Amino acid sequence: MGTSVHGDTADEPELDSFSRVLPLPYRVALIIVLGIWAWGLNLHYLSVVRIDVPSLIRYPSRSSPHHPPHHLSCYRIAILLSIPLAFFLLLFWALTSGSPRDVAGWEILPNIYLLILVVGFIAPIPFVSRNGRSRTLATLKRISIGGLAEAQDGKFGDILLADALTSYAKVLGDLFISLCMFISSKHSSTGPPNRNCGGGFWVPFVISIPSLIRLRQCLIEYFRVQAANRRTGQISPTTGWGAVHLANALKYSTAFPVIILSAMQRSPDPSKYGLSEASLFRLWLAAVVVNSGYSFYWDVARDWDLTLFSSRRERQTPEYPYGLRRHRFFHAKELYYAAIVIDGVLRCTWSIKLSPHLDHFNDLEGGIFLMQVLEVFRRWIWIFFRVETEWGKCCF
Repeated sequence: MGTSVHGDTADEPELDSFSRVLPLPYRVALIIVLGIWAWGLNLHYLSVVRIDVPSLIRYPSRSSPHHPPHHLSCYRIAILLSIPLAFFLLLFWALTSGSPRDVAGWEILPNIYLLILVVGFIAPIPFVSRNGRSRTLATLKRISIGGLAEAQDGKFGDILLADALTSYAKVLGDLFISLCMFISSKHSSTGPPNRNCGGGFWVPFVISIPSLIRLRQCLIEYFRVQAANRRTGQISPTTGWGAVHLANALKYSTAFPVIILSAMQRSPDPSKYGLSEASLFRLWLAAVVVNSGYSFYWDVARDWDLTLFSSRRERQTPEYPYGLRRHRFFHAKELYYAAIVIDGVLRCTWSIKLSPHLDHFNDLEGGIFLMQVLEVFRRWIWIFFRVETEWGKCCF
């Protein structure tokens, strides 16, 4: 019954060993659920160090002290989504036993789970606040087109969520590929990933969406600063004329050359662009270096407000350890230094991961999944220090 889903599955190319165990739709689902667990851990630890994340993002407060804390609600959602994932994955393994034909034939199972995942976010779930769910959906709807709330309405929450989406750019691309293969009569979504599904435009476009969202948000902030300065008739001493928002927009723009050049390299005939394969690769590598370096600088100097890239006088002060800052809620300085090193290494890795042309090689599927997991890990670390920085600015 299961193997009759697609009549062409017998003709599918040989599956790599990793895809037999964890096909593409399951990888997408697993990373999404992992991200929910990671957010729960963020909320949990930050509450331990007395940082009130819900108030920072203007999330609905608990109406009763008897209601569970926000991190516990997040854990409950993660558990409710993890249990069916484990069930469907174990059932899939039992039915397929690693057979490429059966793996391709039983594609219905992971896609049922993806449907459960979507319904789980939209439909009422036990133990989950109705106001909280409505607020989360409203935020997703607003940022999906690059919208940005005012500061008093949860601007920081919009930025935090949109920034997190940039770490899921390639996961969104894989989700598109998986759905495209599922509705195709020639492919199975659990078969060898067809990175050309939907043509050469759509996958790079989907990967670009999170960066486009943040780019528009940065421009909105810039125009708000300009409008405020016109109303007062002078440049604000705190926000200036908005240069920092333009610089931030430029940072997100550096992702587009990486994605576009990667798509060009995947073309069957790259020479049609008037460039040799070697020239395309050099351009792509230069774009990766710019994107990685700029993003790493911004993480450390702007998002975390550390002085590592500041003048020597600012870095070498007796008031706080080298390269850090005066107000810190995480007292061990080693945490900051470790975060800087991890962010720098994984920023480089993730920029390379934006390259769709690497996905052409089946034997890299396991490595690609590992890099996606590492990016979730990098974002998890980034959130701790980004929230801590915001808390220090508004509430210290």
